[in-house]
Amino acid sequence: MVLSSDARLRAAVVGTGLIGGSVLLRLHAAGIDVTGWDPDEPTRRQARLAGLPTAERLTEAVSGRDVVFLGGPLPTLPATLAEVAAATGEGCLLTDVGSTKAELAAFAVERGLTDRFVPGHPMAGTDQAGLAAASPDLFTGAAWVLCPAPGGLAAFRRLATLVTEVFAARVVPLAADRHDAVVALASHVPHLLAGALAGAAHRSPSRDAVLALAAGSFRDGTRVAGTPPHRTGNMLRGNRDQVLAALAQVTAFLDELAGALRVDDADALLARYAEAGAARSELAGRPYVEQVRSFRAGEEPAEVAWLHGVGAAGGHLGECRTVADGVSYLAHLPQV
Repeated sequence: MVLSSDARLRAAVVGTGLIGGSVLLRLHAAGIDVTGWDPDEPTRRQARLAGLPTAERLTEAVSGRDVVFLGGPLPTLPATLAEVAAATGEGCLLTDVGSTKAELAAFAVERGLTDRFVPGHPMAGTDQAGLAAASPDLFTGAAWVLCPAPGGLAAFRRLATLVTEVFAARVVPLAADRHDAVVALASHVPHLLAGALAGAAHRSPSRDAVLALAAGSFRDGTRVAGTPPHRTGNMLRGNRDQVLAALAQVTAFLDELAGALRVDDADALLARYAEAGAARSELAGRPYVEQVRSFRAGEEPAEVAWLHGVGAAGGHLGECRTVADGVSYLAHLPQV
């Protein structure tokens, strides 16, 4: 894999909003030959004024590139993938940064693109939108999901190396459908809850007093309610079944809390909050153990299964190296 130290790597970013724009900024800062493109002409003008190489046409941006990152609204990604695939060579690595994976992964299989398209999802962002909110350091230390699949391991390895070395992110390998189930609870349901809390406050007869007294818990709990509505709507609708299943888990736990409060069961209430607090405390830092695993040519099914297992166990990859007879990974797995 040619990295930032080698000027031969040529990259493109299609869709330069918050996430795509941050990808563009990081690649540009790393000294990589990168060109951006966005369907919105004012965004392209903004990028040029910021000194970022920007093409006027999508085909111009992706022609002759070694890797292309696809951004933009979720409903547009299948058509964008098809257009970019047709405009690039067979050796061009393609990936996306969308927040759902199963539908786009299935589309890539149907189009015969598995050998060079790797579904991706950097778990980073803010409640802001657009290139003006982008940052080259947005992904530093963040989890970046990549979905390895049979027939696409060469592409996965190349991209995993790029993500860890250039973006300083933690590669989390997950099956596409598993990703959608996990992010439903980790990311998508929180948008529902934030919207519900903020919406209830807005409708309250005491709205002004509520907002005047709102402190850290309300501000933190409603932060993502400030995300542009179309972006949240696309995300929730794109993962509807998984979001509804995860929401059922949340409402079941909420019912337990409400039930304990309703009958004034102090022990049950404290037990549920102790359970919740234990999960919250793990966000501050989890101990990991390292595992080195190598695979030789012909062991692709075992490699895919192991990679999926790393992500499902809450682990991530710190390194991916090509060796003489195959590949070697350094994984970080939660200590049990």
